[in-house]
Amino acid sequence: MSATTAATARAARPAELPRTRRAPLTAISGGAGQRGRGLDAVRAPLHAKSRVPFLVLCATLMIGSLVAVLVLNTTLARGSYEMSKLQGEVAQTAQDVQGLQEDLSAAETNLDDKARSLGMIPAENPTMVSIETGKVVKGTGQ
Repeated sequence: MSATTAATARAARPAELPRTRRAPLTAISGGAGQRGRGLDAVRAPLHAKSRVPFLVLCATLMIGSLVAVLVLNTTLARGSYEMSKLQGEVAQTAQDVQGLQEDLSAAETNLDDKARSLGMIPAENPTMVSIETGKVVKGTGQ
């Protein structure tokens, strides 16, 4: 503060109260003066808990989570390989079925021609056996 501001601040303050004199301090009986020293040195408080169990717990949790992730990843990879293998088998089976269906349809279309080449003729009045009753049933001619 500058001298002018200090003078203005003193003028703005209310009038100071007159200072009263206090009685001098005297020692009383049983006080610190009779014990010897006024302050005693004390030990710093010891740490109640060690950090080792907490660190062991953290390390265990970390290792456990890494092992769990490894097992999960391995299981998923194994499942993926198995799924790819099974999809290949399904595709191969579908191709086999399609080939067999083509062979069957080709055999059905050539059936009449093969039968005629063997000297067979269509039956005019076919007769069949009923599986349910075991009797001979006459069919209608085609």
